[in-house]
Amino acid sequence: MNEDLLDQSWAEREFATADLGDRRRTARLVQLATLLAQQPHASFAQALPDEAACHAAYRFFANSAFDAQDIIASHLYTTYRRCTQVALVLAVQDTTELNYSDHPATSGLGPLRTEQQQGLLLHTTIAFTSEGLPLGLLGQQQIVREELGQRDTHHQRPIEQKESYKWLIGLHSINYAAARAPDTTFIAVADREADVYDLFVAPRAANVYWLIRASEPRRLLTSKNLFAAVRDLPVVGQTRVLVQGKAGKPDRVAHLQVKCGQVTLLAPATYKGKGPRQLEVTVVVSVEHDPPPGESALLWVLLTNWPLDGAGAALEVLDWYTKRWGIELWHKTLKSGCRVEQRQLRDGAALQRMASLYSILAWRIQYGVMLARAAPELSCEVWLSQAEWQALCCTIQHSKQPPAQAPCLGEAVVWVAKLGGYLGRNSDGPPGAKTLWQGLQRLVDLTIMYNIMRSLPRCG
Repeated sequence: MNEDLLDQSWAEREFATADLGDRRRTARLVQLATLLAQQPHASFAQALPDEAACHAAYRFFANSAFDAQDIIASHLYTTYRRCTQVALVLAVQDTTELNYSDHPATSGLGPLRTEQQQGLLLHTTIAFTSEGLPLGLLGQQQIVREELGQRDTHHQRPIEQKESYKWLIGLHSINYAAARAPDTTFIAVADREADVYDLFVAPRAANVYWLIRASEPRRLLTSKNLFAAVRDLPVVGQTRVLVQGKAGKPDRVAHLQVKCGQVTLLAPATYKGKGPRQLEVTVVVSVEHDPPPGESALLWVLLTNWPLDGAGAALEVLDWYTKRWGIELWHKTLKSGCRVEQRQLRDGAALQRMASLYSILAWRIQYGVMLARAAPELSCEVWLSQAEWQALCCTIQHSKQPPAQAPCLGEAVVWVAKLGGYLGRNSDGPPGAKTLWQGLQRLVDLTIMYNIMRSLPRCG
Protein backbone atom coordinates (compact mmCIF):
# COMPACT_ATOMS: atom_id res chain seq x y z
CA MET A 1 0.00 0.00 0.00
CA ASN A 2 1.36 3.41 -0.97
CA GLU A 3 0.80 5.67 2.03
CA ASP A 4 1.13 8.79 -0.14
CA LEU A 5 -2.12 7.86 -1.87
CA LEU A 6 -4.15 8.00 1.37
CA ASP A 7 -5.99 11.07 2.58
CA GLN A 8 -4.83 12.11 6.07
CA SER A 9 -7.01 15.20 6.50
CA TRP A 10 -9.44 13.73 9.04
CA ALA A 11 -6.60 12.23 11.14
CA GLU A 12 -4.70 15.52 11.10
CA ARG A 13 -7.83 17.34 12.26
CA GLU A 14 -8.32 14.95 15.18
CA PHE A 15 -4.72 14.24 16.21
CA ALA A 16 -2.31 16.83 14.77
CA THR A 17 -2.14 18.89 17.99
CA ALA A 18 -1.54 15.86 20.25
CA ASP A 19 1.39 16.45 22.59
CA LEU A 20 3.25 13.15 22.85
CA GLY A 21 6.56 14.70 23.81
CA ASP A 22 8.02 14.54 20.32
CA ARG A 23 6.66 15.79 16.99
CA ARG A 24 7.71 12.54 15.33
CA ARG A 25 5.41 10.61 17.66
CA THR A 26 2.52 12.89 16.73
CA ALA A 27 3.26 12.32 13.05
CA ARG A 28 3.31 8.56 13.73
CA LEU A 29 -0.09 8.86 15.46
CA VAL A 30 -1.61 10.65 12.46
CA GLN A 31 -0.13 8.03 10.14
CA LEU A 32 -1.36 5.13 12.27
CA ALA A 33 -4.86 6.60 12.54
CA THR A 34 -5.00 7.07 8.78
CA LEU A 35 -3.86 3.53 8.01
CA LEU A 36 -5.86 1.70 10.68
CA ALA A 37 -9.04 3.60 9.80
CA GLN A 38 -8.93 2.07 6.33
CA GLN A 39 -9.34 -1.45 7.75
CA PRO A 40 -10.43 -1.00 11.38
CA HIS A 41 -11.30 -4.67 11.90
CA ALA A 42 -8.04 -6.03 10.45
CA SER A 43 -4.96 -7.07 12.39
CA PHE A 44 -1.94 -4.77 12.35
CA ALA A 45 -0.23 -7.10 9.89
CA GLN A 46 -3.20 -6.84 7.50
CA ALA A 47 -3.90 -3.12 7.94
CA LEU A 48 -0.33 -1.82 7.74
CA PRO A 49 1.71 -1.76 4.53
CA ASP A 50 4.71 -3.86 5.57
CA GLU A 51 6.51 -5.58 8.44
CA ALA A 52 8.45 -2.45 9.35
CA ALA A 53 5.23 -0.44 9.77
CA CYS A 54 3.77 -3.25 11.87
CA HIS A 55 6.76 -3.27 14.23
CA ALA A 56 6.60 0.53 14.42
CA ALA A 57 2.95 0.31 15.54
CA TYR A 58 3.80 -2.11 18.34
CA ARG A 59 6.66 0.16 19.45
CA PHE A 60 4.35 3.16 19.41
CA PHE A 61 1.78 1.55 21.71
CA ALA A 62 4.51 0.18 24.00
CA ASN A 63 6.10 3.64 24.45
CA SER A 64 5.75 4.74 28.08
CA ALA A 65 6.72 8.36 27.31
CA PHE A 66 3.01 9.18 26.85
CA ASP A 67 -0.29 7.67 27.93
CA ALA A 68 -3.77 7.06 26.59
CA GLN A 69 -5.03 10.48 27.66
CA ASP A 70 -2.32 12.15 25.57
CA ILE A 71 -3.63 10.34 22.49
CA ILE A 72 -7.24 11.48 22.85
CA ALA A 73 -6.53 15.03 24.11
CA SER A 74 -6.33 16.55 20.62
CA HIS A 75 -9.59 14.87 19.60
CA LEU A 76 -11.30 16.24 22.73
CA TYR A 77 -10.58 19.81 21.64
CA THR A 78 -11.97 19.22 18.16
CA THR A 79 -15.08 17.79 19.86
CA TYR A 80 -15.39 20.98 21.93
CA ARG A 81 -15.34 23.00 18.71
CA ARG A 82 -18.07 20.84 17.23
CA CYS A 83 -20.12 21.36 20.41
CA THR A 84 -20.01 25.13 19.92
CA GLN A 85 -21.93 24.70 16.65
CA VAL A 86 -25.08 23.27 18.25
CA ALA A 87 -27.47 24.62 20.89
CA LEU A 88 -27.74 21.42 22.93
CA VAL A 89 -25.42 18.48 23.57
CA LEU A 90 -26.39 15.17 25.15
CA ALA A 91 -23.26 14.10 27.04
CA VAL A 92 -23.76 10.35 27.50
CA GLN A 93 -21.64 8.37 29.98
CA ASP A 94 -21.38 4.58 30.12
CA THR A 95 -18.96 1.76 30.98
CA THR A 96 -18.02 -1.34 29.01
CA GLU A 97 -15.61 -4.18 29.73
CA LEU A 98 -12.64 -4.93 27.51
CA ASN A 99 -12.07 -8.63 28.16
CA TYR A 100 -8.57 -10.01 27.55
CA SER A 101 -8.99 -13.29 29.42
CA ASP A 102 -7.81 -15.13 26.30
CA HIS A 103 -4.46 -13.32 26.58
CA PRO A 104 -3.10 -14.64 29.91
CA ALA A 105 0.45 -13.48 29.15
CA THR A 106 -0.60 -9.81 29.10
CA SER A 107 0.42 -8.03 32.30
CA GLY A 108 -1.07 -4.99 33.98
CA LEU A 109 -4.74 -6.01 33.79
CA GLY A 110 -7.29 -6.56 36.55
CA PRO A 111 -10.31 -8.75 37.34
CA LEU A 112 -13.62 -8.14 35.63
CA ARG A 113 -16.77 -9.90 36.84
CA THR A 114 -14.77 -12.76 38.35
CA GLU A 115 -11.16 -13.25 39.41
CA GLN A 116 -10.69 -15.59 36.43
CA GLN A 117 -11.51 -12.85 33.93
CA GLN A 118 -8.92 -10.19 33.22
CA GLY A 119 -9.15 -6.93 31.37
CA LEU A 120 -10.02 -3.30 31.96
CA LEU A 121 -13.08 -1.07 32.17
CA LEU A 122 -13.62 1.65 29.60
CA HIS A 123 -15.77 4.48 30.95
CA THR A 124 -16.47 6.94 28.15
CA THR A 125 -18.38 10.19 27.76
CA ILE A 126 -19.57 10.95 24.22
CA ALA A 127 -21.25 14.12 22.94
CA PHE A 128 -24.39 13.62 20.84
CA THR A 129 -26.72 16.13 19.25
CA SER A 130 -30.42 15.92 20.12
CA GLU A 131 -30.84 14.02 16.82
CA GLY A 132 -28.31 11.38 17.92
CA LEU A 133 -25.31 12.49 15.84
CA PRO A 134 -22.06 11.70 17.74
CA LEU A 135 -19.84 14.79 17.86
CA GLY A 136 -16.92 12.99 19.53
CA LEU A 137 -15.52 11.97 22.88
CA LEU A 138 -15.62 14.34 25.85
CA GLY A 139 -13.57 12.10 28.12
CA GLN A 140 -12.49 8.53 28.76
CA GLN A 141 -11.33 6.66 31.85
CA GLN A 142 -9.53 3.32 31.58
CA ILE A 143 -9.92 1.55 34.88
CA VAL A 144 -7.84 -1.45 35.96
CA ARG A 145 -9.29 -3.02 39.08
CA GLU A 146 -6.92 -4.14 41.78
CA GLU A 147 -9.60 -6.40 43.23
CA LEU A 148 -13.32 -7.02 42.95
CA GLY A 149 -15.66 -4.69 44.83
CA GLN A 150 -15.71 -4.78 48.62
CA ARG A 151 -19.43 -4.93 49.29
CA ASP A 152 -19.08 -5.25 53.04
CA THR A 153 -17.48 -1.79 53.37
CA HIS A 154 -19.20 -0.08 50.44
CA HIS A 155 -21.40 2.23 52.53
CA GLN A 156 -18.57 3.19 54.88
CA ARG A 157 -16.17 4.42 52.20
CA PRO A 158 -16.27 7.97 50.74
CA ILE A 159 -17.24 8.30 47.09
CA GLU A 160 -13.61 8.99 46.07
CA GLN A 161 -12.70 5.45 47.13
CA LYS A 162 -15.50 3.77 45.17
CA GLU A 163 -15.62 2.70 41.55
CA SER A 164 -18.76 4.84 41.17
CA TYR A 165 -16.49 7.90 41.44
CA LYS A 166 -16.06 7.46 37.69
CA TRP A 167 -19.42 9.22 37.19
CA LEU A 168 -18.19 12.32 38.98
CA ILE A 169 -14.98 12.31 36.93
CA GLY A 170 -17.19 12.05 33.84
CA LEU A 171 -19.23 15.02 35.03
CA HIS A 172 -15.98 16.96 35.50
CA SER A 173 -15.10 16.32 31.85
CA ILE A 174 -18.56 17.61 30.85
CA ASN A 175 -18.04 20.73 32.97
CA TYR A 176 -14.69 21.24 31.25
CA ALA A 177 -16.31 20.97 27.80
CA ALA A 178 -19.14 23.30 28.86
CA ALA A 179 -16.62 25.98 29.83
CA ARG A 180 -15.27 25.86 26.27
CA ALA A 181 -18.73 25.95 24.70
CA PRO A 182 -20.49 28.44 27.02
CA ASP A 183 -23.40 29.09 24.65
CA THR A 184 -24.25 25.37 24.42
CA THR A 185 -26.46 23.54 26.92
CA PHE A 186 -25.11 20.16 28.07
CA ILE A 187 -27.36 17.39 29.40
CA ALA A 188 -25.40 14.66 31.21
CA VAL A 189 -27.26 11.42 30.40
CA ALA A 190 -26.66 8.05 32.04
CA ASP A 191 -28.35 4.74 32.78
CA ARG A 192 -29.26 3.21 36.15
CA GLU A 193 -25.68 2.59 37.29
CA ALA A 194 -25.28 6.37 37.61
CA ASP A 195 -28.08 6.63 40.19
CA VAL A 196 -25.61 8.03 42.74
CA TYR A 197 -26.66 10.80 45.12
CA ASP A 198 -23.15 12.27 45.11
CA LEU A 199 -23.53 12.79 41.37
CA PHE A 200 -26.86 14.60 41.78
CA VAL A 201 -25.37 17.20 44.13
CA ALA A 202 -21.88 17.47 42.57
CA PRO A 203 -20.75 20.93 41.37
CA ARG A 204 -21.61 21.63 37.75
CA ALA A 205 -21.33 24.49 35.31
CA ALA A 206 -24.32 26.80 34.81
CA ASN A 207 -24.98 25.31 31.35
CA VAL A 208 -24.81 21.68 32.54
CA TYR A 209 -27.83 19.61 33.64
CA TRP A 210 -28.30 15.88 34.22
CA LEU A 211 -30.78 13.17 33.19
CA ILE A 212 -30.39 9.80 34.90
CA ARG A 213 -32.51 6.67 35.01
CA ALA A 214 -33.37 5.72 38.59
CA SER A 215 -32.49 2.31 40.01
CA GLU A 216 -33.01 2.90 43.74
CA PRO A 217 -36.33 3.28 45.62
CA ARG A 218 -34.96 6.48 47.11
CA ARG A 219 -36.35 8.09 50.22
CA LEU A 220 -38.54 11.12 49.64
CA LEU A 221 -39.53 14.01 51.84
CA THR A 222 -43.03 12.53 51.78
CA SER A 223 -43.75 9.16 53.36
CA LYS A 224 -43.49 7.25 50.06
CA ASN A 225 -40.33 6.09 48.36
CA LEU A 226 -39.62 7.09 44.77
CA PHE A 227 -41.04 4.02 43.03
CA ALA A 228 -44.22 4.13 45.10
CA ALA A 229 -44.71 7.84 44.48
CA VAL A 230 -44.49 7.65 40.68
CA ARG A 231 -47.68 5.60 40.55
CA ASP A 232 -49.63 8.71 41.54
CA LEU A 233 -48.04 11.11 39.09
CA PRO A 234 -50.38 12.66 36.48
CA VAL A 235 -50.33 11.44 32.88
CA VAL A 236 -49.10 14.20 30.56
CA GLY A 237 -49.00 12.47 27.19
CA GLN A 238 -48.49 9.44 24.97
CA THR A 239 -45.59 8.60 22.70
CA ARG A 240 -43.82 5.79 20.88
CA VAL A 241 -40.17 4.82 21.05
CA LEU A 242 -38.04 2.31 19.20
CA VAL A 243 -36.76 -0.32 21.64
CA GLN A 244 -33.49 -1.91 20.58
CA GLY A 245 -33.67 -5.72 20.56
CA LYS A 246 -31.28 -7.64 22.79
CA ALA A 247 -30.03 -11.24 22.77
CA GLY A 248 -30.89 -11.64 19.09
CA LYS A 249 -34.42 -10.24 19.40
CA PRO A 250 -35.62 -7.76 16.75
CA ASP A 251 -36.24 -4.10 17.45
CA ARG A 252 -39.81 -3.16 18.36
CA VAL A 253 -41.92 -0.05 18.79
CA ALA A 254 -43.21 0.52 22.33
CA HIS A 255 -46.35 2.60 22.97
CA LEU A 256 -45.77 4.58 26.15
CA GLN A 257 -47.85 6.52 28.62
CA VAL A 258 -45.81 9.42 30.03
CA LYS A 259 -46.13 10.83 33.54
CA CYS A 260 -44.36 13.79 35.07
CA GLY A 261 -44.03 15.52 38.43
CA GLN A 262 -41.66 16.82 41.07
CA VAL A 263 -40.37 15.08 44.19
CA THR A 264 -37.86 15.92 46.91
CA LEU A 265 -35.13 13.33 47.36
CA LEU A 266 -33.53 12.78 50.74
CA ALA A 267 -29.85 11.96 50.99
CA PRO A 268 -29.12 8.31 51.86
CA ALA A 269 -28.55 7.68 55.53
CA THR A 270 -24.96 6.67 54.68
CA TYR A 271 -24.25 9.80 52.61
CA LYS A 272 -20.91 11.29 53.72
CA GLY A 273 -20.56 14.17 51.26
CA LYS A 274 -20.88 17.91 51.83
CA GLY A 275 -23.81 18.46 49.45
CA PRO A 276 -27.40 19.30 50.45
CA ARG A 277 -29.28 16.67 52.42
CA GLN A 278 -32.35 17.01 50.23
CA LEU A 279 -32.84 17.84 46.57
CA GLU A 280 -35.89 18.73 44.49
CA VAL A 281 -35.90 16.95 41.14
CA THR A 282 -38.27 16.33 38.26
CA VAL A 283 -39.42 12.78 37.53
CA VAL A 284 -40.43 11.67 34.03
CA VAL A 285 -41.95 8.18 33.92
CA SER A 286 -42.72 6.14 30.81
CA VAL A 287 -44.88 3.04 31.09
CA GLU A 288 -45.50 0.65 28.21
CA HIS A 289 -49.00 -0.63 27.62
CA ASP A 290 -49.72 -3.95 25.90
CA PRO A 291 -46.15 -5.18 25.30
CA PRO A 292 -45.76 -8.05 22.81
CA PRO A 293 -46.22 -11.58 24.19
CA GLY A 294 -43.12 -12.72 26.03
CA GLU A 295 -41.77 -9.17 26.45
CA SER A 296 -41.58 -7.32 29.76
CA ALA A 297 -43.31 -3.96 29.78
CA LEU A 298 -40.87 -1.10 29.41
CA LEU A 299 -40.69 1.13 32.50
CA TRP A 300 -38.33 4.08 32.76
CA VAL A 301 -38.17 6.30 35.82
CA LEU A 302 -36.02 9.26 34.84
CA LEU A 303 -34.66 11.88 37.22
CA THR A 304 -33.53 15.29 35.99
CA ASN A 305 -32.80 18.81 37.15
CA TRP A 306 -33.76 20.21 33.76
CA PRO A 307 -36.63 22.72 34.20
CA LEU A 308 -39.83 21.38 32.63
CA ASP A 309 -42.58 23.78 31.61
CA GLY A 310 -45.21 21.42 30.23
CA ALA A 311 -46.09 18.09 28.67
CA GLY A 312 -44.02 18.82 25.57
CA ALA A 313 -40.88 19.26 27.66
CA ALA A 314 -41.48 15.91 29.38
CA LEU A 315 -41.72 14.19 26.01
CA GLU A 316 -38.56 15.97 24.90
CA VAL A 317 -36.68 14.71 27.97
CA LEU A 318 -37.85 11.17 27.22
CA ASP A 319 -36.61 11.53 23.64
CA TRP A 320 -33.21 12.69 24.94
CA TYR A 321 -32.91 9.56 27.03
CA THR A 322 -33.56 7.33 24.00
CA LYS A 323 -30.43 8.83 22.41
CA ARG A 324 -28.39 7.13 25.17
CA TRP A 325 -28.50 4.03 22.97
CA GLY A 326 -25.91 5.72 20.76
CA ILE A 327 -23.14 4.88 23.20
CA GLU A 328 -24.20 1.22 23.12
CA LEU A 329 -23.82 1.30 19.34
CA TRP A 330 -20.38 2.85 19.83
CA HIS A 331 -19.42 -0.02 22.18
CA LYS A 332 -20.54 -2.49 19.50
CA THR A 333 -18.56 -0.69 16.81
CA LEU A 334 -15.46 -0.61 19.02
CA LYS A 335 -15.63 -4.33 19.83
CA SER A 336 -17.08 -5.85 16.66
CA GLY A 337 -16.03 -3.33 14.03
CA CYS A 338 -12.59 -2.50 15.42
CA ARG A 339 -12.11 -5.84 17.21
CA VAL A 340 -10.36 -4.09 20.06
CA GLU A 341 -10.56 -7.16 22.32
CA GLN A 342 -8.65 -9.28 19.79
CA ARG A 343 -5.54 -7.08 19.88
CA GLN A 344 -2.60 -8.78 21.57
CA LEU A 345 -0.08 -6.50 23.26
CA ARG A 346 2.37 -7.19 26.07
CA ASP A 347 0.93 -5.08 28.87
CA GLY A 348 -2.16 -3.23 29.97
CA ALA A 349 -0.68 0.25 29.44
CA ALA A 350 -0.04 -0.55 25.76
CA LEU A 351 -3.59 -1.88 25.45
CA GLN A 352 -4.91 1.36 26.92
CA ARG A 353 -3.03 3.45 24.36
CA MET A 354 -4.32 1.20 21.60
CA ALA A 355 -7.91 1.35 22.92
CA SER A 356 -7.82 5.16 23.00
CA LEU A 357 -6.87 5.31 19.31
CA TYR A 358 -9.49 2.76 18.27
CA SER A 359 -12.06 4.66 20.33
CA ILE A 360 -11.66 7.57 17.91
CA LEU A 361 -11.78 5.24 14.90
CA ALA A 362 -15.05 3.73 16.21
CA TRP A 363 -16.46 7.23 16.65
CA ARG A 364 -15.58 8.11 13.05
CA ILE A 365 -17.43 5.05 11.73
CA GLN A 366 -20.51 5.84 13.80
CA TYR A 367 -20.33 9.50 12.82
CA GLY A 368 -20.60 8.57 9.14
CA VAL A 369 -23.59 6.29 9.78
CA MET A 370 -25.53 8.77 11.91
CA LEU A 371 -24.62 11.88 9.92
CA ALA A 372 -26.22 10.33 6.83
CA ARG A 373 -29.41 9.73 8.81
CA ALA A 374 -29.47 13.17 10.44
CA ALA A 375 -28.51 15.26 7.38
CA PRO A 376 -28.61 13.12 4.20
CA GLU A 377 -28.82 16.23 2.01
CA LEU A 378 -25.30 17.41 2.92
CA SER A 379 -22.47 16.96 0.46
CA CYS A 380 -20.58 13.71 1.08
CA GLU A 381 -17.40 15.81 1.22
CA VAL A 382 -18.09 16.29 4.94
CA TRP A 383 -17.19 12.59 5.27
CA LEU A 384 -15.19 11.45 2.22
CA SER A 385 -12.19 13.02 0.53
CA GLN A 386 -12.48 14.07 -3.10
CA ALA A 387 -10.55 11.02 -4.32
CA GLU A 388 -12.73 8.70 -2.22
CA TRP A 389 -16.09 9.97 -3.50
CA GLN A 390 -14.82 10.08 -7.08
CA ALA A 391 -13.60 6.48 -6.88
CA LEU A 392 -16.92 5.51 -5.30
CA CYS A 393 -18.97 7.16 -8.04
CA CYS A 394 -16.92 5.59 -10.83
CA THR A 395 -17.33 2.15 -9.26
CA ILE A 396 -21.06 2.34 -8.54
CA GLN A 397 -21.96 4.06 -11.83
CA HIS A 398 -19.54 1.98 -13.94
CA SER A 399 -18.10 5.16 -15.37
CA LYS A 400 -14.59 6.25 -16.34
CA GLN A 401 -15.31 9.84 -15.34
CA PRO A 402 -16.67 10.98 -11.95
CA PRO A 403 -19.49 13.55 -11.84
CA ALA A 404 -18.63 17.23 -11.58
CA GLN A 405 -20.21 17.53 -8.14
CA ALA A 406 -20.04 15.27 -5.12
CA PRO A 407 -23.18 13.25 -4.39
CA CYS A 408 -25.20 13.89 -1.26
CA LEU A 409 -24.16 12.19 1.94
CA GLY A 410 -27.20 9.92 2.20
CA GLU A 411 -26.58 8.52 -1.27
CA ALA A 412 -22.84 8.08 -0.68
CA VAL A 413 -23.39 6.17 2.57
CA VAL A 414 -25.76 3.75 0.82
CA TRP A 415 -23.18 3.22 -1.94
CA VAL A 416 -20.37 2.57 0.55
CA ALA A 417 -22.62 0.14 2.43
CA LYS A 418 -23.38 -1.68 -0.83
CA LEU A 419 -19.64 -2.22 -1.25
CA GLY A 420 -19.85 -3.91 2.17
CA GLY A 421 -22.79 -6.18 1.33
CA TYR A 422 -25.81 -3.96 1.99
CA LEU A 423 -28.64 -4.96 -0.36
CA GLY A 424 -30.85 -1.91 0.01
CA ARG A 425 -34.15 -3.78 -0.38
CA ASN A 426 -37.41 -2.07 0.53
CA SER A 427 -37.64 -4.27 3.63
CA ASP A 428 -34.11 -3.37 4.76
CA GLY A 429 -33.53 -0.60 7.25
CA PRO A 430 -30.87 2.07 6.76
CA PRO A 431 -27.26 0.89 6.47
CA GLY A 432 -25.63 -0.09 9.74
CA ALA A 433 -22.11 0.20 11.06
CA LYS A 434 -21.06 -3.32 10.01
CA THR A 435 -21.78 -2.97 6.29
CA LEU A 436 -20.35 0.52 6.39
CA TRP A 437 -16.95 -0.46 7.81
CA GLN A 438 -16.81 -3.40 5.39
CA GLY A 439 -17.57 -1.01 2.53
CA LEU A 440 -14.96 1.47 3.70
CA GLN A 441 -12.38 -1.29 3.56
CA ARG A 442 -13.16 -1.90 -0.12
CA LEU A 443 -13.26 1.82 -0.82
CA VAL A 444 -9.65 2.13 0.37
CA ASP A 445 -8.42 -0.22 -2.35
CA LEU A 446 -10.67 1.40 -4.96
CA THR A 447 -9.36 4.87 -4.07
CA ILE A 448 -5.73 3.77 -4.28
CA MET A 449 -6.33 2.23 -7.70
CA TYR A 450 -8.27 5.31 -8.81
CA ASN A 451 -5.36 7.57 -7.84
CA ILE A 452 -2.87 5.31 -9.61
CA MET A 453 -4.88 5.18 -12.84
CA ARG A 454 -5.54 8.91 -12.76
CA SER A 455 -1.80 9.63 -12.52
CA LEU A 456 -0.83 7.41 -15.45
CA PRO A 457 0.02 9.16 -18.74
CA ARG A 458 -2.62 8.74 -21.44
CA CYS A 459 -1.69 6.78 -24.57
CA GLY A 460 -2.19 8.41 -27.96
